[in-house]
Amino acid sequence: MTSKRLTGILLIIVPVVFMSLFSLLGVTFNYPTILREPTDTVLTAYQQGGLTLVLNWYGMALSAFLLIPLAILVHKNLKTAAQDNPVLLIATMFGVLAGAVQFLGFIRWPFMVGYLANTYLNPAATSTTRESVDLIFQSFNYYAGVSVGENMGYLLTALWTILIAVTLFRTARLWSILGIISGVGILLGILEPFGIEAVGMVSAIAYMAWAVWLVGVGIYVLRRIPQPAVNTLSAPRKAVA
Repeated sequence: MTSKRLTGILLIIVPVVFMSLFSLLGVTFNYPTILREPTDTVLTAYQQGGLTLVLNWYGMALSAFLLIPLAILVHKNLKTAAQDNPVLLIATMFGVLAGAVQFLGFIRWPFMVGYLANTYLNPAATSTTRESVDLIFQSFNYYAGVSVGENMGYLLTALWTILIAVTLFRTARLWSILGIISGVGILLGILEPFGIEAVGMVSAIAYMAWAVWLVGVGIYVLRRIPQPAVNTLSAPRKAVA
């Protein structure tokens, strides 16, 4: 499999897997709305989700992590058209960091949150233990979730998307424009912690557009793969009597 073909396939698979798992979390775990609920509600719902929910969070973490090799492969395949373009290099740096921070935000769920849920809901747990778990959970929720996973994830993903879209403007104008629009929409998500709640919906819609953009760029990359030349050797001519 060539590097270009692998890039195109990942550009299609990663957003499809990510959005499918995200939608599944919304149905089975009421995510992300549940993050605004009290600790007791979140941890109870998490424990009731069982192994299926744990695997769902593993899948979310893995799909976020795949953004790292994806950003590197996109850089490698666009570099031929823009040799040492500093914009492309900066974009790749943002893409790698975006994958890393979102992975760190998601991976806390199958490990730390599972442990906290078992501790909090243990019948032998004292009120002091539950208060401690509540403090730890909310602290990590704001740090690893809101700050690192969401805010930094929004910022870095948006910057990667916008810069890659800019490099595509001359060769794939439609996908370039969609990338810029979805990137700006995702970027607005960083304003939600400041009390502007409406941007949460805007960011959610922008992420759906972002998934479509990735698939479109993947198709664009696959279509640019040179087709093997057809051997059209002519048959030997018959000798003239």
